Amino acid sequence: MTWDLLVPILYLAVVAWVGLRVGRGTQDAESLFLAGRGLGFGVVGTSLFASNVSSTTLIGLAGAAYASGIAVASYEWMAALVLVFAAIFLIPIYLRSRLLTIPDYIERRYDRRARIYVAALMMFLSVVVDTAASLYAGALVLTVFLPQLPLWPTLIGLGLFAGLYTSLGGLKAVMLTDVVQAVVLIAGSLFITYYAFAEFGFEWSAVRVAVPDDHMHLILPASDPDLPWPGLILGLPILGLYYWTTNQYISQRFLAAKSLDHARWGAVLAAGLKLLPLFIMVLPGVMAIAFLPELSRPDEVFPTLVRDLLPVGLRGLVIAAVMAAIMSTIDSTLNAASAIAVYDLASLQDRDIAPARLLRIARLTTIGFMIIAIAWAPVVATFPGLFAYLQEVFSYAVPPVAAVYLGGIFWRGARRRAGFVALGVGHAAGLALFVGTKMGWWPLHFTVNAFLLTVVSAAVLVLASRGAADAEPAPPETHWTPEMSAVTPGQGLLRDYRLWAGAVVLGVALTVIAFA
Repeated sequence: MTWDLLVPILYLAVVAWVGLRVGRGTQDAESLFLAGRGLGFGVVGTSLFASNVSSTTLIGLAGAAYASGIAVASYEWMAALVLVFAAIFLIPIYLRSRLLTIPDYIERRYDRRARIYVAALMMFLSVVVDTAASLYAGALVLTVFLPQLPLWPTLIGLGLFAGLYTSLGGLKAVMLTDVVQAVVLIAGSLFITYYAFAEFGFEWSAVRVAVPDDHMHLILPASDPDLPWPGLILGLPILGLYYWTTNQYISQRFLAAKSLDHARWGAVLAAGLKLLPLFIMVLPGVMAIAFLPELSRPDEVFPTLVRDLLPVGLRGLVIAAVMAAIMSTIDSTLNAASAIAVYDLASLQDRDIAPARLLRIARLTTIGFMIIAIAWAPVVATFPGLFAYLQEVFSYAVPPVAAVYLGGIFWRGARRRAGFVALGVGHAAGLALFVGTKMGWWPLHFTVNAFLLTVVSAAVLVLASRGAADAEPAPPETHWTPEMSAVTPGQGLLRDYRLWAGAVVLGVALTVIAFA
C-alpha cells in the first residue's frame, strides 16, 4: 500500500475512533446536538473554520483565483469581520437566552410561524443543498485524485461514514474531529503553497512579474462581473452575516461553548483563521498561472498542483485534507438539520418523552437525513449548473432572514407579528428579482441585489410593526444592550476578547491595504 493511500486511511480511522468514543458518553438529545454545552474556545474556533471549508472550497478558491484573481478571498476576510461582529453583539444573546437552535431565537423574538418558516428554509438548505452537493462534489474530487475509486460507491460510502459517526457522537464528535480536520486542512494547504512558491525561488517580486496585475487586487471595479466593489461593501456583509451568525450548522458551535467567554474567544479565533485562505488557498491558484498556463478548466488547478508539485506522502496528506473538508461540512449539516427537525419543527423537547427515547429519535433523524442526501446527490449530478449558482441563490434566499434577525436584535419596536410578514414578502420579492435578473430585465450584480432585498425586507418589517403593541412583549434578553459587550469582571488584558478582536480587524485592514 502506498503512503498516498495510507495517510487518508489513518485519518478515517482517527475520525471513526473519535465518533465511537464520544458516542458512548452521549446520554440525551442535548448532548447530541449541543455537546452538553461544554466545549472550550479552541474546539469552537477550529470547528468554525473547518466546517466552513468544503471540498468545493479547496477546488473553487484556487480555480477562481486562477481564472480571475485573488478577489475571491474577499469572502474570507469579510467572514473575519462578521465573526468579530458576532462576538460583540450576537453571541451574548445566544448564551444568555440558552437557545437550543437559531430558529429558537426567532420564536422568542417573533412567533411560532416565523420559527417554522426559518427552520424549514434552513433544513432544506442544509440537506438538499449543502449536504447533497458536498457529497457529490466531494466524491467527484476524490475520484480525480484516486481514479481507481468508483464515483457512486465512493459517494455512498462518504455519506454512510459521516452519517453514522455523526448520529453516534453528535455535535461533540463533529467538533472534536473538526479540530483534526482543521489541522490537516491547514497543513495540506501550507505544503501546496510552499511548493508553488518554490517555483519562483521564494521571491515575491518574481510572482508579481509572472502574474497579471489585474489578478492581484482584492477590490475590483464596479463593472466587474465577479465581485464589483459595491457588492463587496453592501451585499457581502449580508451574506456573511447569515452564514456565520444565523445559519444553524455554523452557529450551533457558539451554543455548544462552555461559557460566554469561550464562545467569544472561539469566534475571534475563527476570525483569525479566516485570514489564512488568501495566503494558503488562493495565492497558489494565482501562482499557477505562471507554470500551468494552459489548463482547460480553472477547477483543474488544485488537483494539478497536488499531482505535479507534491512528493509521495504529502499527496496523501492533501487527499486526507480533501476528505477532511468533505466530512467537516457533511457532518455539520446533518447534525444541524436533525436539531432543527427535532427541536424546531417537531418540538419534541416540549413533550413528555424519556431522554433515552428522544436520543434514539434524534439519531434516527440524522440517519434519515443522511439517506435523503445520498438519494438527492444523483439529482445534483443531472443539474451541473445548479450548484454553480449556489452563492447567487443564497443571495436571494437569505437577506429576508438577515433583515428580520437584525431587526429583532437591534430594534425593540419590531412587533412579533411582523417577522413572518417580512419573511414572506421578502422572499416573494427575492423570487421576482431572481427571475428578472435571469431574464435580463435587471442588470445589477447578485451581491447588490442581496443588499436591496435586505432593505426591502427591513422596510416591510417596519411597516408591519405599525399599530398596536404586542400583548406579550419579546423577552428582554432577545434585544442587544450595550452592557452585553462588556467582558467578564476580573479578567486580565490577554483574556479580553476585544484585544484579540482588534488584532483581527487590524490584520484584515493591513491585508486589504496590501492587496487593494
